[in-house]
Amino acid sequence: MSETDRLWNDFLEKYRYYIQLEKSLSANTVEAYLRDARRFGEFVRSQYGVRPAEVTERMVEHFMARLYDEGKKKSSQGRTLSGLRSFYNYLTINGDVEEAPTEFIESPQAGRPLPDVLSVEEIDAILATADLSSPLGIRNRALLETLYSCGLRVSEAVNLRLGDLFFDEQIVRVTGKGSKQRLVPMSGEAVRRIRDYLTVRHAKGDCDTLFLNNRGRGLTREMVFILLKQSARKAGIVKHVSPHSFRHSFATHLLQGGADIRQVQELLGHASVTTTEIYTHLNIDSLADSLRAHHPLSKL
Repeated sequence: MSETDRLWNDFLEKYRYYIQLEKSLSANTVEAYLRDARRFGEFVRSQYGVRPAEVTERMVEHFMARLYDEGKKKSSQGRTLSGLRSFYNYLTINGDVEEAPTEFIESPQAGRPLPDVLSVEEIDAILATADLSSPLGIRNRALLETLYSCGLRVSEAVNLRLGDLFFDEQIVRVTGKGSKQRLVPMSGEAVRRIRDYLTVRHAKGDCDTLFLNNRGRGLTREMVFILLKQSARKAGIVKHVSPHSFRHSFATHLLQGGADIRQVQELLGHASVTTTEIYTHLNIDSLADSLRAHHPLSKL
């Protein structure tokens, strides 16, 4: 047995123990999840020869495409993806992988939903909830300004380093998926808020992560989710708000303002423009107004 095969078998056995005893899932669910995880493991080993920690999002998509080609129903595809998410959530919690490759895979059962988008007024209301009389509030305002003005993923924001900031050029260097780097312009307001934050920022040791918790260590993604939910609640916003809501709003507001979709694609760090095109559907009202105003048949 190869080392890769041994790792897969060990992880699957530990995963069985986790979902059977700690999660107390039913026997049928345990067997279904294990069956799907085993099949996925066999697929990536035969196609790519990789260990669980080396699996990428593209490999998961390839596997899901295989299920589609085999004629599996959407409900079956969705159940399989749910099992893979459970497996990789366990590996993430256990510290065996840093980031689950299943996190951003759309469920075939759910289709491709339009993202939640906040208005400019709602964004402003959330930003205004930061208490600028405290170091924590100053940090929160800088973080939220950066998320919105740069359209960052939450993982990109929490991984920003001091050396990624170029204030004179008003640019931030962002490390995205696959460790790909891109340069993103910062708004003047974001620069000012980050400068304010740096005057009260206190790191523990030589930590050069930009945004820190109250112990002087880097923020986690979960902390940012909680911060945004609390801020939205304070602002009286009842929509589901997450860091991705800020990213969606960033892209939508740019396109509504006339930005080219290819430019937005580059700013977001999307590998394909088809991923960015989802935001064009959010402009349906303005497109309809334009059609009624300019199409010759609309006058009939």
